[in-house]
Amino acid sequence: MPIERHVSKNMIKEDPVLTTREAAELLGIAVSTAQIWMESGALPAWKTPGGHRRVRLSAVRQLQAQQQAAPPAPPVSAAPAPAVEAAPSFEPPSSHALLDTPREEVFERLVRLAAHATECPIALITVLAGQRQWFKARVGIALQETPRDWAFCNGALATGALFVVGDAASDARFAANPLVTREPHIRFYAGVPLEDAQGRRFGTLCVLDREPRRLRARETRALQELAEIASDEVKRRG
Repeated sequence: MPIERHVSKNMIKEDPVLTTREAAELLGIAVSTAQIWMESGALPAWKTPGGHRRVRLSAVRQLQAQQQAAPPAPPVSAAPAPAVEAAPSFEPPSSHALLDTPREEVFERLVRLAAHATECPIALITVLAGQRQWFKARVGIALQETPRDWAFCNGALATGALFVVGDAASDARFAANPLVTREPHIRFYAGVPLEDAQGRRFGTLCVLDREPRRLRARETRALQELAEIASDEVKRRG
């Protein structure tokens, strides 16, 4: 029995318990995002008798390893096209006026329309800044943000055009992405880049599905037109 207690204490020292804030700092994300990941099961955690979430360091390290393994290369079109590696690189601004602003009905309406027009369960208006992908508007998903390395939108911003990933799970560039391997288990992505008044590409209007699929011509047109409306609204603000 004394030996077992000694081993148990050593294991605790090697794999300490972290608070939500400590886990968020290690992962480089907001505390609110860490809370969502814990609640969704993306980051295994438990609640103390006082209602506080706790997580083992090993679980955080495992998630970090998955982040590093997920290729950050931009998405490839579902239709035959030049390899994505040939696309121009794109470095988003370190910040943007929309970043961390309150939800607005004008953008919420656009994501609802995009989801309806394409028959996708998830639609987002994303803002990429620094190492963050933040969601200005969203429907069908609880996440508020992700690391930029996880962003399918990198490809749309790199080329300035619609990008479609027909089946992320069978695409080597995305098969290990935590958004694919864990909740929300993304399989399909289509995104159109958004521009501000300075002509900078800063994010996308995108739709996602948990099943592989393609966009029909009318769905593509609808997504592009809604993205143009979103860009116009941002440009109007200067």
